[in-house]
Amino acid sequence: MKIAIQALLWVLIVFFSFKIYNSINGPINFNKTKNVRYAQVIDRLKDIRKAQIAHKDVKGVFADNFDSLVAFIDTGIFTLTQKRDSSYMEYDKTYRIDMLREVVVIDTLGTVPVKDSLFGASENYKNMAFVPIEGVEDSMFSIKAQIIDKNGYKVPVFEVKVSKNIVLFDQDQDLLKQENETVSVDGVNGPAIVLGSLTDVSTNGNWPTIFDAAK
Repeated sequence: MKIAIQALLWVLIVFFSFKIYNSINGPINFNKTKNVRYAQVIDRLKDIRKAQIAHKDVKGVFADNFDSLVAFIDTGIFTLTQKRDSSYMEYDKTYRIDMLREVVVIDTLGTVPVKDSLFGASENYKNMAFVPIEGVEDSMFSIKAQIIDKNGYKVPVFEVKVSKNIVLFDQDQDLLKQENETVSVDGVNGPAIVLGSLTDVSTNGNWPTIFDAAK
């Protein structure tokens, strides 16, 4: 009887020791995994941002799907220009004299492929639609683009995002629930990692500046 009680006590000691260990190390390991995966996702979102800004510079709007965005990188061309000040004399009918007119002249210097300018020899942009996390490689970012009215002006905007539930799919569900409710200046707020906005003119992400620091 005594031996059985001692064995039970040892089982309980091991069990509660394990629970205490997990309660301390669980959040630590969760945060390590979270930060590594967030950095991978945000790096890809930065590539998407480069491509979207180039798309708008050339076509005037943002792409609303990844097929057209990748096709644009494959075939798009940047026109290189140079602005310079110039002036000339012109007869003014009001004052009846020649007057100096100042203008800005835009010279076309040539063209360069968008792909070479943004990504060089890398082909990684062809996978930009997919979340770069092992285990969910087939999951895709959500992408939307539209024109909104901002103070009487029609302005193109876009938004790309992925749910934290996808990025942290195999992590502790209680810790993941807490992460989805994050509201902090040094955290990724809300239940998703988001680039851009469909309501404001922005190409920023909802992540803190720590993820923008040099590697």
